Amino acid sequence: MIRRALKSVLPAAAAVLALLPASAGAAAASTVTAHPVAAVAAPQHPVHTQPYHTGRVATRGIRLNVRSGPGTGYRVVGSRHTNRLITVSCKTYGSRVHGNHVWYRLPQHRGYVSAHYVTTGRYVPWC
Repeated sequence: MIRRALKSVLPAAAAVLALLPASAGAAAASTVTAHPVAAVAAPQHPVHTQPYHTGRVATRGIRLNVRSGPGTGYRVVGSRHTNRLITVSCKTYGSRVHGNHVWYRLPQHRGYVSAHYVTTGRYVPWC
């Protein structure tokens, strides 16, 4: 792993040194070659590549209401058909629906749906 990391770091360091003046390049070269592992020793955090998650509407023959906020007291702003895939961005707490008080927020401020009626199969982050 270190060898692979060094192979990617060393060409970049050489390119930087080529741009520096000769006196600064010599000082930088001694710094770069003295501790090349320190540059790659920092832990890498996973990059979240998918900003939205998908879920399937799990209602029984009726449409799922999309509401303006996370609760049944908010007005209905749309609906989604049974068994359709929907995109959710995050989850938050709201009013309880059949004992479940989690609501999914739809992307681009399109509303909220009760998590009781949506199966995601994956972890959805909190808003």
